[in-house]
Amino acid sequence: MTCREKIISNEYADLITDYVIADELSETTPLDFCFHRIDSGYGVANVNRRMIPPMSVGYYGYAMIPVLYGLMQIGDDIFNPENLAAMGNIRVQNPPLSLQGSGVIIGFIDTGIRYQLDVFRRTDGSSRIMAIWDQTIQDGEPPEGFLYGTEYTRADIDRALASAAPELIVPSTDTDGHGTQMASAAAGSVLNYGLTFRGAAPQADIAVVKLKAAKQYLRDYYLIADDAAAYQENDIMEAVKYLERMAIALQRPVVIVMGIGTNMGSHNGTSPLAAYLNIVASRRSRAIVVCGGNEGDKEHHYEGTVPDVVEIRVEEETKGFCLELWGALPDTYSVRVRSPGGETTQEIDFRNKVDREIDFVFERTRIIVNNVIVERNSGEQLVFFRFEDPTPGVWNLRVYPSEDGQDGMGVFHLWLPITGFLDTNVTFLSPSPDVTLTEPSNAEQVITISAYNALTESWFPQSGRGFTKNGNIKPDLSAPGVQVSTALGSRTGSCMAAAVAAGCVAQFLEWAVVDGNVPTVAGRGIKSYLIRGADRSENVMYPDNRWGYGKISISGTFEMLARST
Repeated sequence: MTCREKIISNEYADLITDYVIADELSETTPLDFCFHRIDSGYGVANVNRRMIPPMSVGYYGYAMIPVLYGLMQIGDDIFNPENLAAMGNIRVQNPPLSLQGSGVIIGFIDTGIRYQLDVFRRTDGSSRIMAIWDQTIQDGEPPEGFLYGTEYTRADIDRALASAAPELIVPSTDTDGHGTQMASAAAGSVLNYGLTFRGAAPQADIAVVKLKAAKQYLRDYYLIADDAAAYQENDIMEAVKYLERMAIALQRPVVIVMGIGTNMGSHNGTSPLAAYLNIVASRRSRAIVVCGGNEGDKEHHYEGTVPDVVEIRVEEETKGFCLELWGALPDTYSVRVRSPGGETTQEIDFRNKVDREIDFVFERTRIIVNNVIVERNSGEQLVFFRFEDPTPGVWNLRVYPSEDGQDGMGVFHLWLPITGFLDTNVTFLSPSPDVTLTEPSNAEQVITISAYNALTESWFPQSGRGFTKNGNIKPDLSAPGVQVSTALGSRTGSCMAAAVAAGCVAQFLEWAVVDGNVPTVAGRGIKSYLIRGADRSENVMYPDNRWGYGKISISGTFEMLARST
């Protein structure tokens, strides 16, 4: 079996590794596997699942098993005309600045793109899409240096557009629509029926990675709803690598925008994906814009201090769900579970680092509990629960200090999966709306965007809130995310806020890099320019865990620059 076949086969597990582990596997272990590097100490090993132990956070560690990410969008039908105007975007598009993203590439890591739409074409009919890497199509040539998927160049796309059967030349499309909506909100433009549709950066070039769906064994491991769109962390890292290589090859500024997220992880920005994003975003002419998710009002986060009793409501017909408990240094924790029928486990103490499987006498539920006393990337304790066939009702999770005592404050956090990953409602009875930004938006170097309603100038209650679990300032800025106009109708969600914010970043990069005003600017500097120009209310103390440093205003950034010269 070739490496391409192993990468896409459900019979092969994907493990995020470092180079040392991969070298040890190849030299000392007779395994059936492939290994390919991503960057900066990370690679992916695709290993025959029959030759390794089953997936377990306790056995492999948390960072090695790819986390799954979902889409951060809510349907809508009403167009809100205030969105671009609220950011000063249209003002900057027009003279005297006339910044429309020319010379800048906006890269989308999402569900693909409907490349035939007029919104992605120039006035001469040619495409503004530079390339599409479709990870789901395996019968064409992958990008140079990659092992799977098929790459379609601008020449391929233009040839398809000129054909009577474009899908025979470029069969890649966006069946979901999410990626197309993101791309059109950020960079779409067309004159149609006398009305001008205009994205935030209508002259930017576009690059697209269509993510392949997560493998079934990972969906089963994380107990994700059958109909949920789910994508693997390692495939997202490969997509970032692809767009970064494009920036290097073309020597062009690139904005990478991500409208995906997950509740899995430390919420400190310590995952392999977050670490890689930090590296890329710190380079010249790069910016990474990430949405903060839509989990602010979903009752999927709990914050407590030991000893504590956490109540979890589980609806009828719930097939299963995962639950993560993250501690805080230097404390350690043990747990006890009580079913809705009153059956209680013994206190589970993890000092011996043994993973536990809990079967109930009077319940059909099976709970698997994995403990990582020192999670590799965060250094904190992680207790990972898998509830299979949970009895409906209210479950109690009692959290105790370990018998060794508590030297710290005894604070812990619990997260349930994002809404899209659950087949029914599973919620905390006493949730906290704070620290609900989805990963990877907690990564330090990325530009994290929350959402607000530009028509009412009010906070969008579903938007994720900061700060990070360890108190770092996130989100960075807020952008309009309610009823945003796209090529497929208006859409709402923090992903839409990230899309229009990415257009503003492209406008700034056109001025800074393409026009040569600040040619060495990198992600942190771009963020600082935007923060200094943000709109701030007298009634809010900044930085704020909802608004960050304020509402993004690209016109405000240039007004600030004008005052400084």
